[in-house]
Parts: sequence; C-alpha cells; structure tokens
Amino acid sequence: MKFLFLFLDGIGLSSAGPGTNPFARAHMPRLQHLLDGRRLVKSAAPHNNQRASLLALDASLGVPGLPQSASGQASLVTGRSVPAELGYHYGPKPNPDVADLIRSDNLFIQLRWRGLRSALLNAYPPRYFEAIQSGRRLYSAIPLAVTSAGISLKTAGDLLAGEALSADFTNQGWRDQLGFSDTPLLTPEEAGGRLADLAMDYDLVFYEVWLTDYAGHMQDMQRACDILETFDQLLSGLLENWDDRQGLILITSDHGNLEDLSTRRHTNNPVPGLVIGDKGLRETFTSDLADIAGVTPAILQFFPI
Repeated sequence: MKFLFLFLDGIGLSSAGPGTNPFARAHMPRLQHLLDGRRLVKSAAPHNNQRASLLALDASLGVPGLPQSASGQASLVTGRSVPAELGYHYGPKPNPDVADLIRSDNLFIQLRWRGLRSALLNAYPPRYFEAIQSGRRLYSAIPLAVTSAGISLKTAGDLLAGEALSADFTNQGWRDQLGFSDTPLLTPEEAGGRLADLAMDYDLVFYEVWLTDYAGHMQDMQRACDILETFDQLLSGLLENWDDRQGLILITSDHGNLEDLSTRRHTNNPVPGLVIGDKGLRETFTSDLADIAGVTPAILQFFPI
C-alpha cells in the first residue's frame, strides 16, 4: 500500500463564479476530466467514479471563527480536532499549545512506530535551516510533525539528486530567487511523474503546495489561475505514472482561501477531499471521512500495528 498526501494550502470548495473563484475560471482540463467534466467547486461534491472520489470536508470542526493554518494542519496530521481541544483556531505557525499536540503524536510518528517509511518531499534551501537553527524562524505544522518523528527534511542536495521537489514544481524559483543556477528545470508534467516515482520509495509521502494560500491572500486572480493551471499539468504527469492498484492519492487542504478572492482572509468553506486510486481502497478510506480531523485515522487503517 502506497499513500501520497498532496496538500494544497488554503483551498476550499465555493459556489462563487469565475469573477472571484479561480477554480471556476482556470483552465484545468486534467482535473475536470478526472471529475467527469466538473470543476472543483462546491456543487461537484460528493462525486464518485471509477478513478476518483470527491468529498467536502469540514475544516471549521465546530469551532467559531475562521479556520487557521496551524490548527488546521495539526488536525490533518494528528487525527485530533485541535481547534476544539484548544477552543480556538490558530495560525499561521504553531503556538506552544499546538506544537505540543503535534509533537506528542502525529501521522509520521505513528508510521515510524509501525516500522514504515514516510517523507516530506519538499526541498528546503540552506537559509531555511539556518533560520530554524538560529531561532529566527519557527517550523510550520507539517515540518514540525515530520521532524518530531525523527525524519530529516529534504535539502538542496536532495533536490539536485532528484530525491525531492520544489514548492513551485519546476525548480524555477530555486534558480531565480535562491540563486541555485545549476538546479535542473522540470516541466510540471515531469514533476508529476517524479512525484509518482518518489512515492514508490516510501509507504507514505507528503508534498506541500503553499503557493495556493499565498495567492489567495494576495487576491491575485492571474497568479491564482497560473498556479492552478500549472498544478493541473503536474496532476496530469502524476496520474499518467500512478498505478491505482498500488495505493491512493489524497488532495486536500487545511482551510478555504483561494476559492474566494473577494477577501484576503480565510473562509469557512469546506475543503476538498479528492481521493484517487483503486475503488475498493477509496471506499474504505472515505467511509467515515467527514472532516479534516478524520484524515489521519483514515490513512492509518491501511497501516495496522
């Protein structure tokens, strides 16, 4: 059993049209084909076909206020309703209460206890590690969960070796913004194929796309559409190289944002739970899945102690 957790930060399911919702505007033929012609909007869920299932997952978890990144991501990887336990939503980076919940137990720790291999496939540049070590920067929830399990984050060396992926899919940002001029460029389709290949080396891999949340906060429709269209090309390469019989792909998020560019703030919209793979495995995975706190328990049922 292989599991690919594809996390798109800040994407919800909205009923808004193309004036404010890039999911109703961007050219995403691969995703629409996967959903039998539907766009990734609120009316598309629930949906089920031979290759994919789409659910609308509650990200608010019964707590008033707008969902936030730290508590939402913590809920995704701990299997606990973190906002409900705390009594509030919190973000963007974990405060001590959220960090303690993540460190105490999470998906990556559980997999390691089971003798299984997992990894966060995002590559981080040297200045990221320097900022963490100096205390100038805090881990966000996902790297904190990974490192709490004793798993090393991927480095520039891993990216150059083809063992990790950049957050922008193609490595262009590593060249233009980080000065790594020797970083090989990938097409989005090639990045998707590499993601599928790397997933076969582990029991579970996690890949985080934070550019979606950034574009939502910027209220930048063109940038949002560009990111989604590039992601659609990555998805095409991923699905061309993914064997549905070997496991599942989950595409989900921590809160809404990008789907409503009328505001810079997060939203109370549900988030997508898009599951791709063998139909029987999907039925098992989605049988009791209703909110983001249910994701880790749904994954762990495939990896018993």
